[in-house]
Amino acid sequence: MISVVILTLNSAKFIQPCLDSIFNQEKEAIELIVVDNGSSDATVALVKENYPQVKLIENKLNLGAAGARNQGIEASSGEWILSLDCDVVLSKDFFCNIDNLLKELPSGVGLIQPKILEFKEKTIYSTGISVSFLRRFLDTGRGEKDYGQFDKTKYIFGACSAAALYNKKMLNAIKEGVDYFDESFFFLFEDVDLSWRAQKKKYKAVFFPKAVCFHYGNSSQTPKKTRQYLCLRNRYYTLLKNDSTENCILPFLIYDFPRLIWICIINPSALKAIKEAFVYRNKLSCLKN
Repeated sequence: MISVVILTLNSAKFIQPCLDSIFNQEKEAIELIVVDNGSSDATVALVKENYPQVKLIENKLNLGAAGARNQGIEASSGEWILSLDCDVVLSKDFFCNIDNLLKELPSGVGLIQPKILEFKEKTIYSTGISVSFLRRFLDTGRGEKDYGQFDKTKYIFGACSAAALYNKKMLNAIKEGVDYFDESFFFLFEDVDLSWRAQKKKYKAVFFPKAVCFHYGNSSQTPKKTRQYLCLRNRYYTLLKNDSTENCILPFLIYDFPRLIWICIINPSALKAIKEAFVYRNKLSCLKN
């Protein structure tokens, strides 16, 4: 029932443990798809030489996380898509536990969030995406020691795409043109946007703690200032697309305005995100009309 879609970008040091953890499962995925975003290291050669059963999609350029995931989803045939970053390793009983959940899954669930732990410290990386009254989108539990405080299955706002399961019917229902994930985002926040769109179509997200995996983090080596710019821009993209102006006034005054002043000082180049947000707003207006 499960197709696995993994993204790679200069991931030679990470991809082998990731793939091995999938092939060492007691239950098998029906297919494994690796989408490479133009690696210049040994990633592609390593996959071809050691994992001939993997369906490999090679991009000459970096299409971003959103674009590459869309390619993998489009090429998949499973009822569920397991999205994985290349630096994620699954626990040995991951698929068995997911299989048990799927047998009893309530109707209307379109997203499943495993428990993602930091690989070294065994602290929590994500138990799902939450949203605060300031419209801040957070990985629940991030940085906390895991002592069982998140060991109950529950409904959540959304799933972190570093390791998340998406129902294929749901993905087709919320698809925008040819995009499952909005490729305007490129990287970061694209999973928040998808989760929000799924909610608006009445699909639910559930956190399932028995499915455990381990994540290294930032395997793409994206520079801090680039991440800062993308986080700023894509936050605005997400709010413009999914929320109302009325709901955003207070968050802007309390959170966004002081943040903009701070970014002006430490990373002025990130302010191009404001201009791009206005362009994106006009694009959304044209699509609505």
